[in-house]
Amino acid sequence: MNGLTEVYQDFQDALEQLRRTGHREGVELTAIPAPTHLAPFAAAVRAEVRRPPVPSRAPALAFTAGPAAAPGAGAAAVADRAPGAPEDELATGRFVLLHDPSEPTAWGGPFRIVTWARAAASREIGCDDTAGANAWTWLLEALERHRAGYSREGGTASRVLAEGFGLLGDQEEGADVELRASWTPEGSDVAPHLAAWADTVCTFAGLPPYPRGVTVLHPRR
Repeated sequence: MNGLTEVYQDFQDALEQLRRTGHREGVELTAIPAPTHLAPFAAAVRAEVRRPPVPSRAPALAFTAGPAAAPGAGAAAVADRAPGAPEDELATGRFVLLHDPSEPTAWGGPFRIVTWARAAASREIGCDDTAGANAWTWLLEALERHRAGYSREGGTASRVLAEGFGLLGDQEEGADVELRASWTPEGSDVAPHLAAWADTVCTFAGLPPYPRGVTVLHPRR
């Protein structure tokens, strides 16, 4: 087995782990095209939580495995938010697994995970200065619950307030809360990381069970 074949096999093994990842009821996971500029190899998953929650079912992630177009520098934005989210959408997000056998210094390993999650929230929550810190805490607690070892974690949280005017003056005021995060998994077992991230998206949507002591983002109705 030559070096290139070994590298490709490492990535294939990681994809197989993602395919077998179990996830909690209420979230739908779908394999989507991965960014082609972040790493030599990449795979991506979309998560959606809708009202009413989708029933629990075995994941059927059908990845198109193969090298990306060109290597990249690391944790760039992975959101591809479409204008006007569906009314029944409670939360959505993207999970991207990157693989670079050269082990970039910034990563500290051959794999890197880049994520994004967004949920609609009440204006009260959007104005809460702790909303971003809460979102970051949910992710770290989910990784801990799933025993997903990680390092070199980083992230940003943002709150976007919405207020209607003119013909949209009677539109309910609200906010979007977003979290962008990346980290390096310890080892090649990436399944717990996908499961933890799916839990985080569910928490964004306000689905129980909640981590102890955490304030829930109540979606707009």
